[in-house]
Amino acid sequence: MQESELIYDWNTLAGSFDYSTRRGVQLNDETLRDGLQSPSVHDPCIEDKIRLLHLMAELGIAAADIGLPGAGPRAVRDVEALAREVADGKLAIEPNCAARTVRADIQPIIDVSQKVGIPIEAATFIGSSPIRQYAEGWTLDRMLRATEDAVTFAVQHGLPVMYVTEDTTRAAPDVVRALYRTAIECGARRICVCDTVGHATPHGVRQLIRFVFDEVVKPSGEDVKVDWHGHRDRGLAVPNSLAAIEEGAHRIHGTALGIGERCGNAEMDLLLVNLKLLGLHDRDLSRLNEYVRLASSACHVPLAYNWPVFGEDAFRTGTGVHAAAIIKAESKGDAWLADRIYSGVPAGWFGLRQLIEISPMSGISNVRYWLRAHGYDAADEGLCAHVFKAAKTCDHTFSDDEVHALCRAYSVQMASARAPLAETV
Repeated sequence: MQESELIYDWNTLAGSFDYSTRRGVQLNDETLRDGLQSPSVHDPCIEDKIRLLHLMAELGIAAADIGLPGAGPRAVRDVEALAREVADGKLAIEPNCAARTVRADIQPIIDVSQKVGIPIEAATFIGSSPIRQYAEGWTLDRMLRATEDAVTFAVQHGLPVMYVTEDTTRAAPDVVRALYRTAIECGARRICVCDTVGHATPHGVRQLIRFVFDEVVKPSGEDVKVDWHGHRDRGLAVPNSLAAIEEGAHRIHGTALGIGERCGNAEMDLLLVNLKLLGLHDRDLSRLNEYVRLASSACHVPLAYNWPVFGEDAFRTGTGVHAAAIIKAESKGDAWLADRIYSGVPAGWFGLRQLIEISPMSGISNVRYWLRAHGYDAADEGLCAHVFKAAKTCDHTFSDDEVHALCRAYSVQMASARAPLAETV
């Protein structure tokens, strides 16, 4: 049968969004800046940051926030080292740096950019919601003056500008319109819509992105790109990112494993997985697992066993029915089939594979498969029965070491049973 006949895809029926119309969606990796704002993560050493930067470029991530140099000497040092790595290594990734809408934060970006000799996008940010305005005592006029001064200063010194409105998803339309228009008039050619506290639903994202295009970008007459930056406080960061893409957002932000303040940011690894499945990212992602595991170790963030795609259990099964289906698919000599019969995500795309293990939920087919895969005689019914009986009386999935121990015990048992016969002869 044709592969297309084996999976009926309800995601593509009439009325669904046609992702083939959204070619060219880019990603901006915030792991090394926004991701490090989590109070539970460690700031990686510069060697690990450089390794992550190389992996980002290899995975086809278009841009990376390499830090906020206005934070102090260490931040400046790391930003310069990362920018120099981009320049000297000719990495296919565009660096940007965060900055408040004040000259003191922008000047260090200018300094690093001039020293290293490459453009660094200034991601100048300012709070935009009424709750933030009230808490800070800001007036709109003050916010507009700060925006005008900061963006103009950056542009005059040769920096491309991404103007970022924090908490856009809780900001009033008139304020959003006024802030973005001022930034564009002063030379910003990228604006970033933010769900800073994870407030939005996909419907809200669609309304907001549509508003920004209709009320800001189109009337400006300029070639202005729109970014989406979302957080996962409600667990909606990836769905919200897809909604932003559907409404025309040009670039989506995320962090490895979703690290960041509070519950974190959109998960960059899962964004890449979904964009690959949707046909919006055509790069080889076989090293995405390496990126995830490096971020986990460098930032001291445990990787949950049930994390999609990259968690320990993502492609493991100890269930008899599931294992039997995978084994039957493999017996047809069809790797494509075996990788999808009980998986919505093909493990092979990410350098991984399906694993069949032995648990209390296993059938005898699990046992035979495991024994064959590990060099034992799967036709030995006594051995199969020995391992199967042990599985049915345990309370967990066996580790490989435990099954090897069972096999050794069976061998000893069989040798002991044969010994008296040998003495009689």
